[in-house]
Amino acid sequence: MYFKKSGKSNTEDTIKWAYRRAEELGIKEIVVASSSGATAKMAQSICKGMKIICVSYHAGVEAPFKLSIPERTRRGLEEAGVKIVCATHALSGVERGLANKFPGPYPLLLAAEVLRMFGHGTKVAVEVAIMAADSGNLSGKRIISIGGSSHGADTALVLTPACQSNFFDIKIHEIICKPGLY
Repeated sequence: MYFKKSGKSNTEDTIKWAYRRAEELGIKEIVVASSSGATAKMAQSICKGMKIICVSYHAGVEAPFKLSIPERTRRGLEEAGVKIVCATHALSGVERGLANKFPGPYPLLLAAEVLRMFGHGTKVAVEVAIMAADSGNLSGKRIISIGGSSHGADTALVLTPACQSNFFDIKIHEIICKPGLY
């Protein structure tokens, strides 16, 4: 499925398509990028019977020492069984800080740019799968990973996750949906 544009307006359709494909393939784990918790809430309400892992920014992205998902929202998601992972971006982290001060080629930033060639949501979906794997919340079996371009979701992939230390073991099996690059 290709959307005519990227962004938040595709969130519900992305999650529905992802859930439908997860059921068809017998996949039980869905990783979803969510900075405010809204996309994770929607995934939790649509994806019944699935293990939902919400991956968000590390503290300090929006304000020093503060997480982007409000405490009340985090508690509600956790009470509903959603696992919350707040971590440093797997495909930038310290490298972005180094590149800002010392220009030059950096492998993770290059990998992120290659993934963005398929759309920003593709890069995010791969990145949050790595972050969820690093947190110990995944089984290592195929998952659905959902990402977006800023707010909301517009990309869903079927992939086999891997931790950062095994980055090249990640396998993208299918693109369920994404914005077309028109």
